[in-house]
Amino acid sequence: MKKKMGIQWHLRLRMAEKGHYQTSDLVPLLAERGMVLSREQVFRLVTQPPQRLSMDTLAALCDILDCTPNDLIEIETVNAEVRKTAGEGHGPAPAARRTSIRRPQGL
Repeated sequence: MKKKMGIQWHLRLRMAEKGHYQTSDLVPLLAERGMVLSREQVFRLVTQPPQRLSMDTLAALCDILDCTPNDLIEIETVNAEVRKTAGEGHGPAPAARRTSIRRPQGL
C-alpha cells in the first residue's frame, strides 16, 4: 500500500484576504524583496500549485502576506490506499511532460 500525497495551494486566498486581487499586484512587492519575476511567472505562481518553489520566494510571499508557509501550503492525502492489481503497470507509459526552467532576469 502506498499513500499518494497532494497539496492545496492557498496563495490566491491569502492574497484576497490582504486586498490583493490582481496577480500583477505581487510583481513589485516581490521585486522589493529581491525576487524579480515576470508577470507570467507570478500569474502561474498564483493560479496553479508550484511543483518547485524556492525558499526565497516562499519567504517573500510570507512576508508580503504576513503569513506562514502553513497558511499557503496544505498537505493532504489524495488516496489513502493505492494498490496495484495483477497485470497493472504493464500498459503504456504515461505521457512525458516538458519542463522549462527560466532564470529570473538580472542573474
